[in-house]
Amino acid sequence: MEKEKDKESNIKDPQDDKINKDQNGNSEKKDLKPEDKIKELEDKLARAYAEIENQRRRFEKEKEDAFDYGGFSLAKETLNLIDNLERSKFSLENDENLKNSESLKKTVDHLNIIQKDMISILKKNNIEEIKSIDQKLDPNLHQAMLEIEDDSKEPGTVVQEIQKGFTMKDRLLRPSLVAVSKKTKEKDKNLTKNQKSEENQSKSNEN
Repeated sequence: MEKEKDKESNIKDPQDDKINKDQNGNSEKKDLKPEDKIKELEDKLARAYAEIENQRRRFEKEKEDAFDYGGFSLAKETLNLIDNLERSKFSLENDENLKNSESLKKTVDHLNIIQKDMISILKKNNIEEIKSIDQKLDPNLHQAMLEIEDDSKEPGTVVQEIQKGFTMKDRLLRPSLVAVSKKTKEKDKNLTKNQKSEENQSKSNEN
């Protein structure tokens, strides 16, 4: 009997451990007060609402983009048709066998009508040509392919359009490929001046 009592006395009550842990500061978190529980629930609810709101905004943005730019890839491919029309006109106009012929004029006129119709259709779908000629080079809209010496223009002015660029609403569909102006090299200027002065001097000597 005594042994059994000793065994019972050696058995620890888990509740005693919890109390000891509480006293030593190592126990689990104490039960929150009702006010603290309410505050914690309010914080969780606010975070959950904020996440739902963010998801709703992302969904709305994706839906708008799909509506506005769903045909972006198709529109980009369509531009190849306009390029092909330009190439066809250029090829016909430079064909020696067709130059100044009535059939050439009619064919080019028909190609121009088709091209204008295509650009009109694109415009109705918010696809606009980028203005390039005589515009200052804009890296967001233009891609400079070469420089042409031209002292009559400010450096960096678009003087030639190699390929038309287009935008779709506020997005770049493709940039304009252009040639921009640059100042004549000082060496060339000085050379020209020297040549002129030499010519004037030789004329004066002859006289």
